Amino acid sequence: MSDEKLHEIFKSFCAFGAGCKDAQPLMDNAKFAKLFRDLKIYDKKFTQIDSDIIFNRPEVKSKSERKVNFSQFKAALSLCAEKKYGKREDVIKLVDKICEGKGPVASKTTKVVKAGAVDRLTDTRKYTGSHKERFDETGKGRGIEGRVDRDPHAEAGYVGNYRGRDTYDQTH
Repeated sequence: MSDEKLHEIFKSFCAFGAGCKDAQPLMDNAKFAKLFRDLKIYDKKFTQIDSDIIFNRPEVKSKSERKVNFSQFKAALSLCAEKKYGKREDVIKLVDKICEGKGPVASKTTKVVKAGAVDRLTDTRKYTGSHKERFDETGKGRGIEGRVDRDPHAEAGYVGNYRGRDTYDQTH
């Protein structure tokens, strides 16, 4: 059960920021560190520097590889458990702690700001004058029917500066 849950969390961190859900289940060093950071596993004994060193150890992956698969990830977890808890056998504690957590979290993202000026401009209930006529009670636009300043001759093909019908000189 925990192996399936661990694999789900592994795949969710691999897909985070990849742009598609069908990303290859391979994890790079940044996502490996993000896993420990988001699940709050780092402490005084086990830091991000330790996870970087463990990720690049030859027991985990070769020097030419940049990403690890799930079996290499599990090997790295046993080394992380040894660093954090003192014994490699305590990998079960670490896996349980990872399985208790959720998927990746978007950190340091910009929140939507509700400024007074923006709120006043985007809330149709606060419109006044002829602009108020352009929206119904729910705030949905009425379209062309809501425009009071519409040119009545526009239906016949007239536009703003056109002086009148049939005034165009045909000799040109």
